[in-house]
Amino acid sequence: MYVYDIIIARNNEPTIQSLKSSLDAKFKLKDLGPLCFFLGLEIARTERGISVSQRPYVLQILADTGYLSCKPTTTPMEVNLKLSQDDGEVFSYLSLYRRLIVKLLYLTITRLNLSYAVNKFSQFLAKPRLPHFKVVQRVFQYVKGTPSQGLFFPSSLDVQLRAFAEAQLPTSLDVQLKVFSNADWASCPDTRHSVFGFCVGESLISWKFKKQVTISRSSAEAEYRYMENATCEVTWLLSLLKEFGVNHSKPALLYIVIIKWLFI
Repeated sequence: MYVYDIIIARNNEPTIQSLKSSLDAKFKLKDLGPLCFFLGLEIARTERGISVSQRPYVLQILADTGYLSCKPTTTPMEVNLKLSQDDGEVFSYLSLYRRLIVKLLYLTITRLNLSYAVNKFSQFLAKPRLPHFKVVQRVFQYVKGTPSQGLFFPSSLDVQLRAFAEAQLPTSLDVQLKVFSNADWASCPDTRHSVFGFCVGESLISWKFKKQVTISRSSAEAEYRYMENATCEVTWLLSLLKEFGVNHSKPALLYIVIIKWLFI
């Protein structure tokens, strides 16, 4: 027995009904109506736009892990926190640590603000230590205080990247990709590798946090490397927009937060 969950999105209702009829003729389908819940995602529509969150999933994992009554915190991690593979005592409950990480990994689908923290303590799955587990606990405390946070895609005309939520996709649509990126040079005390991250769009459509595979000899070199990764992502998105028939005539903007670029 095979069960598949699919989402059908189109600005033409007759076309959607025709596709449903064609699929139903060959497979047994159950139409659940307008999209509200999908694989742990909660989707809400208003006149202002579309909101995507994982609130039901958050409440479920808090209840399953016993953090439903914990005291919430305002940030997922302490500022300038450095985690090492040799810090503190070895955490005995390896399966518990890994199970909590898996739950948080799925939560990063809509929670960009958790990606950096999850990336950090996911590096110690082989032999976690007590300080690593305390960081995981803090993330759950943060999630407890912000269960409804997620992504929001506005429907107003002045919002960029509106092409993904527009009812029609004319080729004259005013679209401009904006990328915000940064890197933390030599932030890993064990390997001296840098951690880079970027997010694309004011209404986020793509983001990534990752430890660089090579060692950068300077912070400027680390910045160049993360800009390269961000540029690759933008190049792919531009080709995707082209396939959708959307003309991206403006240059894609890459924002950085390092003042030393003014002197290079």
